[in-house]
Amino acid sequence: MSTWVYDDGGRADAGRKGNTGDCVTRALAIAMRRPYEDVYADLAAGTATQRASKRTPKKGRTASRGINTRRKWFTLYMLERGWRWVPTMGIGTGCRVHLRDGELPMGRLIAAVSRHYCAVIDGVVHDTADPSRGGTRCVYGYWTEEQA
Repeated sequence: MSTWVYDDGGRADAGRKGNTGDCVTRALAIAMRRPYEDVYADLAAGTATQRASKRTPKKGRTASRGINTRRKWFTLYMLERGWRWVPTMGIGTGCRVHLRDGELPMGRLIAAVSRHYCAVIDGVVHDTADPSRGGTRCVYGYWTEEQA
């Protein structure tokens, strides 16, 4: 993306300080136009319900240490709110869509890139730092609002 705007999704207004692994919460709050605290509470509740395994121990009731977006509860959360997943990369296909101008559709998107989620609104990245890596960062897929 050639355009990036600093946006913490309302994190500072919610009284949160410092840096933490809350990119999913921020991206959802920005793209869904919802208060940061509401999204945080929803994701923390989802994380608290997920089954612990050897690789993903139960984190407790928090969304500040990352969200496992591949869990069923997260997919259901997004679908219930009217969002649809659009994969842009498959096994063995290589990177076909990058985080740069003209490669993502217009509208409100939540883009999944390597180890990060960011909001993209009409081609402009809204995040606390520019995640595009000069337009070379691969987009694995994105959530888009369902058209009514």
